[in-house]
Amino acid sequence: MKRVAWGVLAALLIAAPAAAQQRFALVVAGASGGDNYAEQYAEWTDAFTRTLTGRLALDPARVTVLSDSTATASAATAVNVRQALGQLRQRMAPQDVLLVLLIGHGTFDGVDAKFNLVGPDLESAEWHALLEPLPGHVVMVNTTAGSFPFIARLSGPKRIVITATDSMAQRFDTVFAEYFIKAFEHETADLDRNERISIWEAFASAAAGVRRHYQQRGQLSTERALLDDNGDGVGSSAAEQGEDGARASRMYLQTAPPGAPPTDEALVKLLQRKALLEAELEELKIRRKFLPAEEYVKEFERIIIEYARVSSEIRRRT
Repeated sequence: MKRVAWGVLAALLIAAPAAAQQRFALVVAGASGGDNYAEQYAEWTDAFTRTLTGRLALDPARVTVLSDSTATASAATAVNVRQALGQLRQRMAPQDVLLVLLIGHGTFDGVDAKFNLVGPDLESAEWHALLEPLPGHVVMVNTTAGSFPFIARLSGPKRIVITATDSMAQRFDTVFAEYFIKAFEHETADLDRNERISIWEAFASAAAGVRRHYQQRGQLSTERALLDDNGDGVGSSAAEQGEDGARASRMYLQTAPPGAPPTDEALVKLLQRKALLEAELEELKIRRKFLPAEEYVKEFERIIIEYARVSSEIRRRT
């Protein structure tokens, strides 16, 4: 009789569904430093919050927003950041996902990389210490000019780190936040057509948006975003076929709709190759006036032929 009871219990335990993955978000719009910035940051923050709780269907109770506000409880202060992450530590489980989006200004003095908050700032090492105890997966997106050092300092297991810049010398205002937020608003960012937008797809879409932003203004891009998800603290651009991108291509902020196809790893590689060729073509156009006509044509044909081949393979798989 006992054997039967244990057998029934074991069967029930095996059949019991795994705990559902919960998704959390912490959006921090730091010290604005002026009315124009304040208006822009508020617009980006409001848009992303609406997307999180609307299109991505996150529970509003799991979305925390801190900003350059006079309201003590919701101000983007170091105290409130610590409190928010401390509360998330108690709420998150190992399978859960947290997105941290930093909007605003950042600085790097050669030693410390900081995100500018209302009052005392937090250095990247302090952000690392605050994120380390969290039991789940963390996606840290720093959209500021001083974001590059965050790649090396926050990289680690169960961690995806995205920065708007790839150099400590980059100090100009960035627009990466705008295009990263927009990526989750439009189906065009769903490159592999599996009815969800992965973190890598949002990153790649934002990087392309930044390139177009500068091209349309006849300017050279002053920012080049990086993503690290293999824990080596190096990071890769959307156009590079490096070792990063595998985890980010399988990380989503939205649950899979019924019947949605799984992530196609081969397709992701093709999409990365396509992004690389697009970046090469854009760079070639900039260099055109410095190249002999014959060399330009030869390089242009190489890129276009490969681009057509990759695009054809992408269409076949989608």
